[in-house]
Amino acid sequence: MASYVIKRLFWAVALFFAITLASFVLFFVIPTEPGRIGQGRSSEAIDLRNSLGVQGPIYEEYGTFVWKALHGSFGESWTLRRDVSEVVLEAVPVTASLVFGGAIIWLLIAIPVGILSAFRPRSLLDRVATVFVLIGISTHPVWIGLILSYYLGSKIELFPVGGYCDLITPTTRCGGPTQWAYHLVLPWLTFGLLYAAIYMRMIRANVLEAKNEDYVRTARAKGASESLILRSHILRNASLPIVTMLAMDLGVWIVNAIFVERAYGLPGLGSLFAASVRRNDLPVVLAIFVLISTTIVVFNLIVDLVYAKLDPRVSLQEADHEGTVRESRRGRAAPREEAPAAQPT
Repeated sequence: MASYVIKRLFWAVALFFAITLASFVLFFVIPTEPGRIGQGRSSEAIDLRNSLGVQGPIYEEYGTFVWKALHGSFGESWTLRRDVSEVVLEAVPVTASLVFGGAIIWLLIAIPVGILSAFRPRSLLDRVATVFVLIGISTHPVWIGLILSYYLGSKIELFPVGGYCDLITPTTRCGGPTQWAYHLVLPWLTFGLLYAAIYMRMIRANVLEAKNEDYVRTARAKGASESLILRSHILRNASLPIVTMLAMDLGVWIVNAIFVERAYGLPGLGSLFAASVRRNDLPVVLAIFVLISTTIVVFNLIVDLVYAKLDPRVSLQEADHEGTVRESRRGRAAPREEAPAAQPT
């Protein structure tokens, strides 16, 4: 197990350097249009190298860039005239609230409906779930957001259509956990409905496959209760592909979060990224790019560790592989010296 963790940590570090190298090539090696500070005749051109203090030969520039990326130092925003780290950190809680809240919503929908559909195939619930899956896969998050905003926000006036309230530090307008959750109900539903359909169908397929396995029939023959079989055998094995898909979909979550934030006017990373691209604010674009890429690497590392915890075969395969390598090294025979040829008498 320790070797598995060390290998995953090594690959995470290697991926981080690959991300920083790709970012360095995109933003520093490939020629880009310089930004401008100020307006009118008083404006002056500024280069990304000067903004971040990256100077010297190309290897020194890359080393300086990696050092600054590790410390979260990306200079000053060209348009907002504020530190980039402060601007990005203000938007991170909004996107994190949207993504993780929406993930809880879709898991609360997908897990029970997927399990019930698997245990009652071709029932009315299963057919309704199939129609829901087709609708969820075919629709766009902006369309879902507009529909929910119109009916639940404008017509019924059940929830606010847009805006964001801070969770911890209340402002003069709104704040606190109640207002924070109240303003995020519609974005959570939009984000949750988008993925609930996909994960519900995958949970149904995995549970259908797992409940017909030999180990489930053996446990049932030994007299194990259905709740124990469902919890310890079916769900544990059916959750492995779900965990893998969660790690693979993180990048897609952030892309769809951009659309949801734009639909509801949330000041998250998606809105900040779109506005920074439009204003050619390269320091902010670079910081968001590195932050999102690093978050995906860290999340995949966490999922790999959770996967090893859920599936003991991962650590056993690592141990068997190492044992096989040691045995093969041990069993290698030393080259034998050939006997000298007999001399003719």
